[in-house]
Amino acid sequence: MPDTLHYSHPATTWQQGLPLGNGRIGAVVLSAIDQELWTFTDITFWSGRPESAPPGSYGGRAALDEIRNRYFVDDYAGGKRLAEKYLQPAKQNYGTNLIVARVRIAFEYGSSLSSEEIDFSRALSLDEAVASAEYRLNGYRYYRESWVSHPQQVLVTQLRTDAPDGLSLEISLAGETNEFTVSSSENRLVFDTRAVETVHSNGSCGVRGRGVLQVTTSGGSVSNSDGRIKVAHAAVVTITMAFNTDFRQMDDRWKSLALQQVADAEKKPYEQLRADHVHDHQRLYRRVSVDLGKNDERENWPVDKRRASFAASGYDDPGSSPSSSNSPLPLHLQGLWNDGEANRMNWSCDYHLDINIQMNYFPTETANLSDLQTPLMKYIEDLAAAGKTTAAQFYGCPGWVAHVFSNVWGFTDPGWETSWGLNVTGGLWLATHMIEHYEYTLDKKFLAEQAYPVLRAAAEFFLSYMTVDSRTGYLVTGPSVSPENSFYPPGQSEEQHLSLAPTIDIILVRDLFQFCVQAARELDVNDTELVSKLEDSLTKLPPFKIGQRGQLQEWQEDYAEAQPDHRHLSHTMALCRSAQISARQTPDLATATRTTLDQRQARADLEDIEFTAALFGLNYARLNEPEPAFRQLGHLIGELAFDNLLTYSKPGIAGAETNIFIADGNYGGAAVLAEMLLRSVTRTSSAGVEVEIDLLPALPSAWPSGHIRGLRERGNIEVDIYWEGGKLSTATLRNYSGGVQVAVYYGGYSQRLTITEDRITTLDGELRSV
Repeated sequence: MPDTLHYSHPATTWQQGLPLGNGRIGAVVLSAIDQELWTFTDITFWSGRPESAPPGSYGGRAALDEIRNRYFVDDYAGGKRLAEKYLQPAKQNYGTNLIVARVRIAFEYGSSLSSEEIDFSRALSLDEAVASAEYRLNGYRYYRESWVSHPQQVLVTQLRTDAPDGLSLEISLAGETNEFTVSSSENRLVFDTRAVETVHSNGSCGVRGRGVLQVTTSGGSVSNSDGRIKVAHAAVVTITMAFNTDFRQMDDRWKSLALQQVADAEKKPYEQLRADHVHDHQRLYRRVSVDLGKNDERENWPVDKRRASFAASGYDDPGSSPSSSNSPLPLHLQGLWNDGEANRMNWSCDYHLDINIQMNYFPTETANLSDLQTPLMKYIEDLAAAGKTTAAQFYGCPGWVAHVFSNVWGFTDPGWETSWGLNVTGGLWLATHMIEHYEYTLDKKFLAEQAYPVLRAAAEFFLSYMTVDSRTGYLVTGPSVSPENSFYPPGQSEEQHLSLAPTIDIILVRDLFQFCVQAARELDVNDTELVSKLEDSLTKLPPFKIGQRGQLQEWQEDYAEAQPDHRHLSHTMALCRSAQISARQTPDLATATRTTLDQRQARADLEDIEFTAALFGLNYARLNEPEPAFRQLGHLIGELAFDNLLTYSKPGIAGAETNIFIADGNYGGAAVLAEMLLRSVTRTSSAGVEVEIDLLPALPSAWPSGHIRGLRERGNIEVDIYWEGGKLSTATLRNYSGGVQVAVYYGGYSQRLTITEDRITTLDGELRSV
């Protein structure tokens, strides 16, 4: 079945469950013969509350200057002590996103269950966003399907059977917090809850929520008692569930919203409700289609068997390869879902700003889902507003700043341990998605009203915050970390994390300053003084450096790595996410980045987790190396994903206590695949802005023939590519904006085009117009 994940065994753990969602509410569905379990989530169900750092935990500009003076004389230990004094606030009621409830549907059968009589299967249709389970028992058919409606904002399940005794079952709810109550009446459960916990907050603060679960049947009877609903002998059972919180609500109308949503949904026939859901999903899902080659036999295999074969065969299986525009929040560390693990440990199910949330949105633009960036853009605006206080208090600077992670309460301060908490460009890194969004859409309204104000304020901060290192004459950031890595200063044995101007900071600041100069000119705003300062500062930023081992330096000094097996590859962003390093324009630096990858890969103790595999793949794709990129993509699917194909981080790494679901590997993997087939960057010079597009830059031998349709690239261009025998057949470019200068590359061929609005250009395998 195309676009379907199917399994021949029941789901017994969360890692085998099938994820559903609509951008706000989600569920992971575990189907078995005797029960169906849902882990129900809402992206706004957060513990914690807004809080500022207490006075005394920051020292402003004077303290910043004092700290830097230590680093200017290579006093790393003294600089660290001062940073811990002035730039390490205590953890307060930070909070975390929590599971709302677990829903259990327990089935009763009139006869014993014999494995010989049961032919069980379950599936997730990616094309319809519907999870289903089907089995035969004593000669009768049982069928279930579940989905989360975006138009109606409800979770819907229908259970059917042709057994003469019908379906008999009991439905119950269990909360994840100690403030959870359920009441029942007739065919309805109403539950009230509050997001409270004691790991990331004090156990008494968090959003409140109310949900409704309602049951209708065809035939049979419905009764309730003790907060449970019982159904007896029904041919069809339909369950509709809604939930809302008081997050950002100014009155109590949210309390009655779930009941209204359920009532509105039940006004429609089930078939119409389902059709509306499928149509809404497919208008997004079908924008892009991919064919990497077919294997008819394996396409019929269950996913677990197929994954095992996939890894054992060297990833030779071409066909194996949740936000919405009105979501109240963007995707967090676990996307829209939650396995509960981050809530129980020192992590948090929150917004990690040093790769994880960025990677969640790596494929969004190129996957033709630009409109789904809206929640992220709004979140960045909120982050910028909150970060003004942090910029002023901790650094004595105008503009805004945010650090290693954030929540829904406007947290932008440094983290409560400098070794990872002083990632001073975390907020800027996230804000670069505004740059990317504009490069893809060329939306001048977005540029003028959202992107430029936010990025201009970030530029104001860094212009004020950065200082000249008198030893080199370069503008530097710091003290700051290269997430979340460490080093040994020359001649010293004490591990250090903080330094001046780690490479990732300079990459991000350079892209920020260049974009603000370009945007000011495009918008024709009166920012002459600012532009002059930015242009002058660009000439003073430190250059990339190649270390003694031939590697791209992660820090300005060629420090000895304290963790040469480290999972983060932040300095390679210059290659895999920026246009600052490329095989075509800067071959020496590209080679140095390749050496960095080789040295990390050579480590037997490499911290081999989901986002690391995706970053390796992205870098190899940018280096035009298809086979290594393909192996990383295969490794991600074959060895770093659960049976439900959700990716994970391994225990023992960054404090993880078990295999913990992290969504970024799924989105990062999609980005790797797209980058292997199509790449674009924007280059600005005195001649103007030009978009470079590479067709099939990293096509592996495992995909000799295929096509990909509907990808978007910078310049507001949509691209279809067909290839046969490992070579380009045709490429069609549809442009939705006028006057775009494009340079197209494939193999040893190149073609420069000026594409006008609504023009369609088709190129052959030698890039000749056809």
